[in-house]
Amino acid sequence: LLLAVFPAALWPVAAVEVHTSKQVDAVNGTNLRLKCTFSSSSPISQRLSVTWNFQPEDLSSHEPVFYYLKEPYKISTGRFKERVTWDGNIQRNDVSIVIWNLQPSDNGTFTCQVKNPPDVDGTIGEVRLKVVQKVHFSEIHFLAVVIGSACVLMIIVVLVVIFCRHHRKKQQEKRTEVADTELTEKEKLKSREEKEATPLED
Repeated sequence: LLLAVFPAALWPVAAVEVHTSKQVDAVNGTNLRLKCTFSSSSPISQRLSVTWNFQPEDLSSHEPVFYYLKEPYKISTGRFKERVTWDGNIQRNDVSIVIWNLQPSDNGTFTCQVKNPPDVDGTIGEVRLKVVQKVHFSEIHFLAVVIGSACVLMIIVVLVVIFCRHHRKKQQEKRTEVADTELTEKEKLKSREEKEATPLED
């Protein structure tokens, strides 16, 4: 009797899980793909819907960004009019969008909500966008620069060592050549003196 009355209490509630980045930095004037994926315990339904909203940094009311139901629907008003395009693939559980020509006024939090009946409850993906004038170096970029600089420095040191050895060898060869030339001249001069010192026969 209890199983008949409370079946839902003994069965896990189906829910959609939405996954997004926590925070994204983007350069002013560029385009950005806001990635959002989902997982559902139910097969993908024809009634699946995707809702993207935006909340500015001043925490004012949410603004519509994009909507999907069987097909993408662009919004006709607001700051994101003609600036958002669909870049998802429902069959791959991807409901991402692209925002064009980012502006500082786009700083805020974007939310991505997916409903896949009968899975209509679940998490809402949130990603905080920060529009900057230029991209700050990440730790990976910094490490790449350090490694690259170290490699360049090692190459320079190797080239300097090779150049010094080559220069030293040339100098040594030049000194040897001068010494050989001086020795030859001395031998010639000695031979000439010996000839001059030898009395001529009548």
